[in-house]
Amino acid sequence: MGVMLQTFYWDCPREEGKEFQWWNYICHEIPGLAKAGFTCLWLPPVHKAANLAGPSMGYDPYDYYDLGEFDQKGTVPTWFGTRHELDELIANAHRYHITVLADMVLNHNSGADAQEVNPINGQSRWTLFNPKSGRFPRNWESFHPSMYESWDEMAFGDMPDLSHRNPYVYAELLKLVRWLIEEVGFDGFRYDFVKGYGANTITAIQEYRYMRDGKSFIPYGVAEFWDNAHAIEIWVDLANFSNSNPVDAFDFPLREMLKALCDQYGFSLRNLAAWETVLQKQPGTTVTFVENHDIRDEGRPIVNDKLLAYSYILTHEGYPCVFWKDYFNYNLALRDTPNGIDALVAAHETYAAGATQILYLDDSLYIMQRTGYDGKPGLIYVLNNRGDSWQGQWVTTQWTNASFRPVAWWSKTDRSRPDDQSTGPDGRGQFYAPPRGYVVYALV
Repeated sequence: MGVMLQTFYWDCPREEGKEFQWWNYICHEIPGLAKAGFTCLWLPPVHKAANLAGPSMGYDPYDYYDLGEFDQKGTVPTWFGTRHELDELIANAHRYHITVLADMVLNHNSGADAQEVNPINGQSRWTLFNPKSGRFPRNWESFHPSMYESWDEMAFGDMPDLSHRNPYVYAELLKLVRWLIEEVGFDGFRYDFVKGYGANTITAIQEYRYMRDGKSFIPYGVAEFWDNAHAIEIWVDLANFSNSNPVDAFDFPLREMLKALCDQYGFSLRNLAAWETVLQKQPGTTVTFVENHDIRDEGRPIVNDKLLAYSYILTHEGYPCVFWKDYFNYNLALRDTPNGIDALVAAHETYAAGATQILYLDDSLYIMQRTGYDGKPGLIYVLNNRGDSWQGQWVTTQWTNASFRPVAWWSKTDRSRPDDQSTGPDGRGQFYAPPRGYVVYALV
């Protein structure tokens, strides 16, 4: 499936002194990311935003067709750069066989040019949009409440919500995604705040028969439906019921489990099997992650031993997504060592495939095997939550008379190389992990 990288965090251009230069920054890092094994880049929203209180991250869309070309909302480039620089980024990613996702904010708009009175409720709102691109102009009829639907799934802040059942809006959104894929060159989408509108919009975008360079093209899609596992599963089933190109969803409950693993004293590893996650039920349509741009308020980010969480998502099923700030700013990549995200990405891309089978589990020790599939031989993963000593256990694996070597490992107190291990004719062998750490074992 590959490994995704979220290429931004909140206010990243300002935080790093790269305002209007973020596309160039990402583009410069692409060769190293490709070498590490990343296969997909998720970009922040690329369109011109309202910028009401200064440069914006783009989750307040104004002109969907202004990717940094038109002088409006106080600037020609977006906060991330110009259209030309975005084109260069996408082209460079494709040169390195990395796909690129656009962050699609389809629920709401902001920064309208004038107020209008909505005759349905008599309220005055900012709903008249005359973007300089000249494409997808909007008035009150494009927003809730509209003549086409009385029910708005969920509002976002005080921004007017697009009425997707308005045939004009629906058609314009499909034109937009077609343009982004067929002309701009995006390979798929991350769908923001899908709680705010009907799943049929996502189904239509995923199902559209795109053509690029004279060939049929099928985009990838992943949705942000921030809720419990059961609610996410219901939404995924609804979106994919009549969809030949299924959309994935981020596993927010799994992320909360990983935070508990890292930050809660005395966390029992038995929770790894018992916690209700999307990954348990729908591993084939699940994107796993450790942090994202929205998890930034005090007390919400993981603060302890975050590599334990990354070791989990990069060895288990699902489509793992790495957070830019963790990889670069917090130096969890640990390039050219077996102790960081880079080693885990390499293990994922080389070995992690097939079903996940738990071989041993108690409160402080977890051992599982990936069975292998399609050229990837599988792996053994050991997680030790005891902070004062190495731990191991005899387990019965699927491999007989096999030799294993550690390919990725980490501990907060002991980073010495774990010993090679082997199994006998019955598949049994002992596998260990260091204190409060993990080891990924692979076949020699």
